[in-house]
Amino acid sequence: MANEIEIGRGKRATAGYSFDDIAVVPSRRTRDAADVSVTWQLDANYLEVPILGAPMDSVTSPSTAIELSRLGGIGVLDLEGLWTRYEDPTPQFEEIAAASEEEATGVLQRAYAEPIKPELITQRLRELREADAIVAGALSPQRTSQYWDVVADAGVDLFVIRGTTVSAEHVSSNAEPLNLKRFIYDLDVPVIVGGVASYTAALHLMRTGAAGVLAGFGGGATSANRRTVGVAVPMATTVAEVAAARREYMDETGGRYVHVIADGQISTSGDLVKAIACGADGVMLGTALARAEEAPGRGYHWGAEARHATLPRGERVAVGSAGSLETVINGPASDASGRTNLVGALKRAMAMTGYSDVKEFQRVSVSVGANR
Repeated sequence: MANEIEIGRGKRATAGYSFDDIAVVPSRRTRDAADVSVTWQLDANYLEVPILGAPMDSVTSPSTAIELSRLGGIGVLDLEGLWTRYEDPTPQFEEIAAASEEEATGVLQRAYAEPIKPELITQRLRELREADAIVAGALSPQRTSQYWDVVADAGVDLFVIRGTTVSAEHVSSNAEPLNLKRFIYDLDVPVIVGGVASYTAALHLMRTGAAGVLAGFGGGATSANRRTVGVAVPMATTVAEVAAARREYMDETGGRYVHVIADGQISTSGDLVKAIACGADGVMLGTALARAEEAPGRGYHWGAEARHATLPRGERVAVGSAGSLETVINGPASDASGRTNLVGALKRAMAMTGYSDVKEFQRVSVSVGANR
């Protein structure tokens, strides 16, 4: 983030922009929306839409992961979530949905106090494979060393290491940190890692051999990181910074391409469009998919930060329902809220600006101050 401003004589800050701060600018050329392609080749996985379902219990269950795969995306299952702690987590989901605002955090903490069961990790991944879905699961950096062998034995098509902040240089006096480079080399499947918010941090993660990097911290609607620990991410700037690191890494390696996946603060179709315009190859969606009728959260949404046993940095939020998962992804939309027909909106934006595929659309012009 190169633009610096002085906030006082003893401190300088970088200027950053959110998706709300920018807008896509039309060009001299337009295109028929029927001629636009939004497909995405993510390593060996060919996707009809550039969408990953976030590994959050309120978003992705085995059944919604299967449905999202049918619709052309990938649902990433949280392998530390309720589905790997309980044989049938239905009572826990019902209790979380029924809790009052004051009770919700305590209910989440109690539900997630149940230990993770390795045999359930195997069972859930098997359910996806038996349904011919793309098999994708996620662990936090802290749990990866503990359960990666279970995941490897069960078999995945895509593995995600996702945390609030993931670095290639984690320091700990309590335990041996995860050696990302060695881990990715040993695990013979594509690995996506993140979140990351800066050019330098992204470049370090790319050098570990990751197939993709998550730009952002995820959980925008459910995170209270700004309030609790003072950490937040301006997503438009973050995606642009990580995309710049990708170009540097390609030059450094003679052409090895690392996918950039925007993860966080993508609540509407307009946010999705602007994430790709800033350089993302695809998006990881939480809130947008938590609004689907099939979503396990029952109209509520929460992330891993909300269930922390000693310092919750998130909360359960009400997101309501926007329609079926198919309606959210492919429409039709019945209003202009941007909550449904996400892919249709992306195609329309690409057609309005004359670009034929997602990679080309990353070059679109954007303006600052559209909503200021």
